[in-house]
Amino acid sequence: MLTAKRTKKVSVERRSYRWEGLVDEALMRLRFRDLHLSLQDSLVQFDVQCLYAELARRDIRFKPHVWLSTDWFSPDGVPGIAVPFFVANPRLRRLERRMSGEVEGGSRKWRLRILRHEAGHALDTAYGLRRRADWRDVFGPASKPYPRDYSARPGSRRYVLHLGHWYAQSHPTEDFAETFAVWLQPKARWRREYAGWPALEKLEYVDSLMHEIAGRAPRNRDRSIVAPLAHNKRTLAEHYRRKQPSHECMERRYDAWLRHAFASRATRPDAVSAGAYLRESQRNLRRSLVRRTGAGAYLVEHAIETITRRARQLDLVLRGSRRENQKRVLRLLERVIRNVLHRNREKYVV
Repeated sequence: MLTAKRTKKVSVERRSYRWEGLVDEALMRLRFRDLHLSLQDSLVQFDVQCLYAELARRDIRFKPHVWLSTDWFSPDGVPGIAVPFFVANPRLRRLERRMSGEVEGGSRKWRLRILRHEAGHALDTAYGLRRRADWRDVFGPASKPYPRDYSARPGSRRYVLHLGHWYAQSHPTEDFAETFAVWLQPKARWRREYAGWPALEKLEYVDSLMHEIAGRAPRNRDRSIVAPLAHNKRTLAEHYRRKQPSHECMERRYDAWLRHAFASRATRPDAVSAGAYLRESQRNLRRSLVRRTGAGAYLVEHAIETITRRARQLDLVLRGSRRENQKRVLRLLERVIRNVLHRNREKYVV
């Protein structure tokens, strides 16, 4: 059995690519298939091995196959996981941050959280879990139409908190994947953390279900690869042109507040980036906001991530020194938190 301790000793020799030295404009003209990216010699492979170790530790005889594509997803009917191209290479991560404002799965902790979530989908497919009557009783019918938008209730305790935007509330299959991801985390204290929450019943069900399938081989062993990067003839420029509209509409309700708190790059070209400042100060901001607002850590983290992402998209900078901006930023984030709690029905594009 592969253990996490042994996995930590694995080192990956990263491959170099000729296009890594290209400027963004030249890089964007390349087709995905011309990147010749390899998952095996990227740091993502290390994360995949850690996921396999976590599954093996729970005696789950299932290893979802993983491949590179344009987005994170687990296809319907195929018990595998697609990983976006940009997490496999530092140069492509920089491009993704410039074009999208953030890198989904840009840190190892974030990648593992997403991999656990997608593994939940893949495991559901591998063992046909959604067809079980008890699964439907707990999570609801998987046949429910999948929404483009969904209304989330930040104060609800019927769902676990794992990925951002209260994602478990979007659909029964996402509810299961998020619950499984929380259950799978090493050294997870979910019984204590969710004590008194209705969501605890879902975690207890997943715990019982995973004990039931432990040691059993999966029914569905389809190793198909859906939308592989190696077959994609689209250029990176075409990809980002299609992707851009969804990012342009994200969280624009806070733009006026952001422009009041920060300055534009045009007025202060040499000033510190607001996005960089927010990233550097995230830990202190989170601690101060939990104390000042009494809001849960998950909601505070959501507010910081939302403002950081949008500040990067607007290319905003600090008005003065970091110390001078601290009170202004705290007031901005407190306002965002109050807004979310007041609305209590936020819509997100998914």
